Amino acid sequence: MIELEGVPELIDPVMVAAFEGWNDAGDAASTAVAHLDKEWKGEVFAALDAEDYYDFQVNRPTVWLDGGVRKITWPTTRLSVVRVGGDKPRDLVLVRGIEPSMRWRSFCNELLGFAHELGVELVVIMGALLGDTPHTRPVPVSGVTSDPDLARTMDLEETKYEGPTGIVGILQEACTHAGVPAVSLWAAVPHYVSQPPNPKATLALLNRLEDLIDLRIPQGELAEDARAWQLGVDQLAAEDSEVAEYVQSLEEARDTAELPEASGEAIAREFERYLRRRDGGGPGPVAGTGQVGPGPGQVGGHATDGGDGAAYLRDAPSERTRPPKPQPRPEGEAKDDGKGEDPAESSPESGSSGDAGASGAKGDARDEAKGDDSHVKGDDSDSGDSSED
Repeated sequence: MIELEGVPELIDPVMVAAFEGWNDAGDAASTAVAHLDKEWKGEVFAALDAEDYYDFQVNRPTVWLDGGVRKITWPTTRLSVVRVGGDKPRDLVLVRGIEPSMRWRSFCNELLGFAHELGVELVVIMGALLGDTPHTRPVPVSGVTSDPDLARTMDLEETKYEGPTGIVGILQEACTHAGVPAVSLWAAVPHYVSQPPNPKATLALLNRLEDLIDLRIPQGELAEDARAWQLGVDQLAAEDSEVAEYVQSLEEARDTAELPEASGEAIAREFERYLRRRDGGGPGPVAGTGQVGPGPGQVGGHATDGGDGAAYLRDAPSERTRPPKPQPRPEGEAKDDGKGEDPAESSPESGSSGDAGASGAKGDARDEAKGDDSHVKGDDSDSGDSSED
C-alpha cells in the first residue's frame, strides 16, 4: 500500500499524464505537462524506481556537475501536485516521464495506487502523433475514452481501435478496468516537420485540456512561441516549391473536410474560451506563492530522477533542434521512424497517421496509424513519436 507523507488533502484532483517517447510526436504532450508544472510551481512528491521500469541501455542516465561534484540523474517518472487558485480551487496531479521499457502492468498499477490514495476523480493522458495535417491550420486534437458513459457525458469519442499500442493506451485501459474515469487527448503533428519542439501542438493540447476540465490555463510564452514556430516553418516550406505545393494540397483537403464544423461547435468553443480569458483578466494567483501572472514559456526536457510485461525498447531521446527543411512524403509511402504509432489512440484521417489528423479530414480518434517516420529533409534524428488513442 502506498503511503504519502507531506501531501495535503487534495481538492477535486485530476491526474494529467504524458510520456516521452513513442506517444509524444514533437514532444508536444510531455512539454504540455511540463508547462503546467512550471506555470503553477509544481512540487514533486514521488518518483518511480528507475530500476523497475527502464532499460538503461535504451534510456541512459546522465552525468552532470553540481558545484564540481559529479552526480547522476536516472530516467524515471515523477509525480508532482499543483493547486490552482481562484473561486473554485482544485488540484492537479501531474505525471511526467519516459515511456517505460518493461513491466508495464506493474507501472500502471503503481500509478493507479497513487491515484487511489490521492482521491483522483479523473485521469487525462495526453499524447501526440504524426499526421497528414498542414502546419498552417489549427492543430487537430481528439479526445477518446474506453468508457461509453464518459464518452456520452463529456462529448468524447469512444475508441474502437485494434492494434499495437503504447503506454498511453495501456494506462487508459488499466484505469478503465480499475473503475477510474480516463480520457486520452491526442494532437496531430505535421509529419513533414516533426522535430521537437512543437509549441503549436502543445498549446492545442492545453486548450483542449482547459475545455475538458473547465480550468483556465495560463499560456505564458506558448502563444508567441507557436506563432514564431509557424512563421519559421512557412519560410522553410516557401524555399521548396514541391513542399509548398504539398502543404497547399493538405490545406485544401483539411478545409473541405471541416467546412461544416467551421460555422458550428468549433467557433462556439473558441468564443467561449475568448470570453473566459477576457473576463478573467490575467491568470490568477499561483497558490502558495502569491505570484500573479504567467511565468516563463514552454518547458522541455526529460523527466529524470532518481505486474510484469514484455520489454518495449523504443524510447529514444530526441534532440531539440530547429527543424530542417521539410520534405513531403510521397503519396502512399508508409512512414516508419522506428517508434510506431500507438494505435489505440489515433484517428485514420489519412490512413498514414493515427489519432488526430490525417489528410486534413476530421479524424476518427479511434484509429491509430501504423509507424510514421516522416523526417524532414536532412534530419536523421527520430522525431514525432507516433501515438495512440
